[in-house]
Amino acid sequence: MKQIALDIGLATGPTLANFFAGPNEAVHQHLSLWVGQESSVTPRSPVPIYLWGRNASGKSHLLKAMREALREQGATVGWLDASVHEPPAFHDDWAAVMLDDVHLYTAAQQQVAFNWFVNATNPKSGPQRPVLAAGELPPADLKLREDLRTRLGWGHVFALQVLSEPERRAVLRQAADARGVFLGDEVMDFMLTRFSRDLGSLMQLLDQLDAYAMQTQRAITIPLIKSMLENF
Repeated sequence: MKQIALDIGLATGPTLANFFAGPNEAVHQHLSLWVGQESSVTPRSPVPIYLWGRNASGKSHLLKAMREALREQGATVGWLDASVHEPPAFHDDWAAVMLDDVHLYTAAQQQVAFNWFVNATNPKSGPQRPVLAAGELPPADLKLREDLRTRLGWGHVFALQVLSEPERRAVLRQAADARGVFLGDEVMDFMLTRFSRDLGSLMQLLDQLDAYAMQTQRAITIPLIKSMLENF
């Protein structure tokens, strides 16, 4: 059955708080401690961090959550993913460099990523800046230029696991209960088979369903989901 990509305009973005760690608690804890440790006495560690895992394992969610956390602290970051075809030159004001979906980079994007990496980690050009990156494969298996591939494996490397279906169901049930919303088994089945299965998208769908159910004064059912999609 074809899955529906969720793109219904919800404002809530990825954060560390709305990431359900499950089997990925170690990396979640590491990133939470890392982003909160900056101070005039103890600067944040510049050791690179690389996250890898299958689609929907949460690596892009975490990378975007880290970007948002740094922005909330008043920092600016360099961001590159496969959709950025004209990335800027490295900027000395960046507090960090973030490289998402590195397994999809073109030769030109790999050149930019390498340049950013060198500038960020070169002590001769000023304080070292951390590089946070994510891809679907471990560094050793990435089909990238060798100098970039090896640098991605320099520091902390975390393998992320995709949540099992029972774990996704448990998270949805818990989130629905917290909102005072009832999700029947048939609704849960529909959500898990017809929509993107990554947890971030499912949580966005639940938020939108809750709002639409309140607006229409109806319970969350399969007909309500179909009605909502027709009106967005």
